[in-house]
Amino acid sequence: MLYCRGMIDFLIIGAGLVGLAIARRLARSGCEVIIVDSGPTIGSETSSRNSEVIHAGIYYPTGSLKARLCVSGRRALYRYCTARNVPHRRCGKLLVATDDSQHGALQALADKVLANGVDDLQILSVAAAQSMEPALRCTAALLSPSTGIVDSHQLMLSYLGDAENAGAVLSLRTPVIRGMRKPDRWQVGLGGEEPDDIEVRHVINAAGLQASRMARALGLAPDRVPATHFAKGNYFTLRGGKPPFSHLVYPMPEPGGLGVHVTLDLGGRVRFGPDVEWVGKIDYDVDPDRAAKFYPAIRRYYPALSDGALVPAYCGIRPKLSRDPRADSDFLIHTEADHGAPGLVNLYGIESPGLTASLALAESVASGLGIAPGAEDAALFHAE
Repeated sequence: MLYCRGMIDFLIIGAGLVGLAIARRLARSGCEVIIVDSGPTIGSETSSRNSEVIHAGIYYPTGSLKARLCVSGRRALYRYCTARNVPHRRCGKLLVATDDSQHGALQALADKVLANGVDDLQILSVAAAQSMEPALRCTAALLSPSTGIVDSHQLMLSYLGDAENAGAVLSLRTPVIRGMRKPDRWQVGLGGEEPDDIEVRHVINAAGLQASRMARALGLAPDRVPATHFAKGNYFTLRGGKPPFSHLVYPMPEPGGLGVHVTLDLGGRVRFGPDVEWVGKIDYDVDPDRAAKFYPAIRRYYPALSDGALVPAYCGIRPKLSRDPRADSDFLIHTEADHGAPGLVNLYGIESPGLTASLALAESVASGLGIAPGAEDAALFHAE
């Protein structure tokens, strides 16, 4: 096991859900941890701009990191949220076909889930689906009862609280400027109001949208760093009125995303999105004109949507490792074997289901470094 004493053991770059989950896991195992983020708050990018869905593990290629870590992470996350009183709810999700041509794709999803370790998916009749959601129009449906929603900000605060209680230190508005590998440690230059160079044994790059840029700043050769592409996802809410749905509703997936779907927050408010808009820079403005493409997509399963009912809400940006709509890009966790730099772990392409898989990603990183969990953290993954 790694001996975690003396010099600072770990610098975690990125205070989003995954960076905080990793910091929590390492600190609670006795390691000295510093978390830095260039933003003014924790989770100011991808982690605070998503659907807040706890995914079951349905969509991802069997055997992929996304599939494995989503399923194990989902189980651990529910246990964690219950133990820490993090607001969440197993609201369930309906996956729907809206015409007969989609039945084959829906059946393919149903066939995949058992191989992915999802054992509770239910085939519904159209009548049963519409009895659950009278506003829904569909020609076939599946129910995922283990899909849920969570307050992502409270989850981040809980991860951070656990990490700080175990001795971790958070420094916001602290960008990483450069890094250099020394014989037995990393020298990392930090910017901000009080620039400094620090020396650490290990660096964990969990910088999300900036992970590829950060890897290059740490001195990796360009051919050792995958490209990150930005997929902007816009969300719209309903203008007034009673929410039409009490479950999440997902149409068939589309290239680059899961289709414009219905999500709920813990207050029952309905959001539609995200779409897929490839962008070259980070921009969190929502163009109201994009609603023109939302209406026909939503009316395939919610025909009662009235003109003018959609109001711009917010958007998020997903770090994609490929723009090829045929590609199922996986999470990448690169270690010395991949990039040649000892003491460095890079996480690339941590998009959905990154929230669901956050505890499992942290466990994967820590176990890969030989750092055993405490009894409580081990129980998150092995409880009956």
